[in-house]
Amino acid sequence: MPLIEVKDLKKKYDDGEMATVALHGVSFDIHEGEFVAIMGPSGSGKSTLLHILGFLDKQTSGTYHFDGKSMKTYGEEELARIRNKKMGFVFQAFNLLPRTSVYENVLLPLVYSDIPESEWDMRVTNAIHAVGLEARAHHEPSELSGGEKQRAAIARALVTDPTIIFADEPTGNLDSKSGQAIMEILQDLNEIDNRTIVLITHETYTAENAERIIHMLDGEIERDHLVQNRKSARKKFEK
Repeated sequence: MPLIEVKDLKKKYDDGEMATVALHGVSFDIHEGEFVAIMGPSGSGKSTLLHILGFLDKQTSGTYHFDGKSMKTYGEEELARIRNKKMGFVFQAFNLLPRTSVYENVLLPLVYSDIPESEWDMRVTNAIHAVGLEARAHHEPSELSGGEKQRAAIARALVTDPTIIFADEPTGNLDSKSGQAIMEILQDLNEIDNRTIVLITHETYTAENAERIIHMLDGEIERDHLVQNRKSARKKFEK
């Protein structure tokens, strides 16, 4: 059974004067353990799609099943619970709280979870270790480089042990070396931890770190294919 099953998904924004169609009948499946890149130029519909997949928005029509259950059957509280428990999010802008340490930023999702407080320190420590940021755990975002901020954001996404991580242009604000280090972490999470990764990007060389690419254009899927010569972020980064 697919983790994500999307059929004829459509999204229309209507401001009362003009309607804009962002998605035109999109269909695909994503299975647990896959690393999928959704790529396309600005305005292609990839960010709209991400928001729907991450329960941050709802489709106008069509069906979306997550873990075998239709999104439309979830109530708002259950949507929030699933989003907190099973989904992790990494954004281009990092979205870290200022004047708050890395440790406290990573801790935040646990405060809104049903995970016992007795486990919090262990989970935060393990998540920070997973991204190699132990030495910066008690630094604030203003004291971090861009790559370190994104590592902290990934740790925050990991702390609830989600089934899937949605990464929206995670290398967009980084130099090439820092960007490849982030892709290395995402590849390790996929290959070693069997974590499902959905990567949103407009960059071909970033998308090729995934094992499958869904190309979008004007709200439609233009092509969906496996990456024949998948890049190793680790090998490229270590050169």
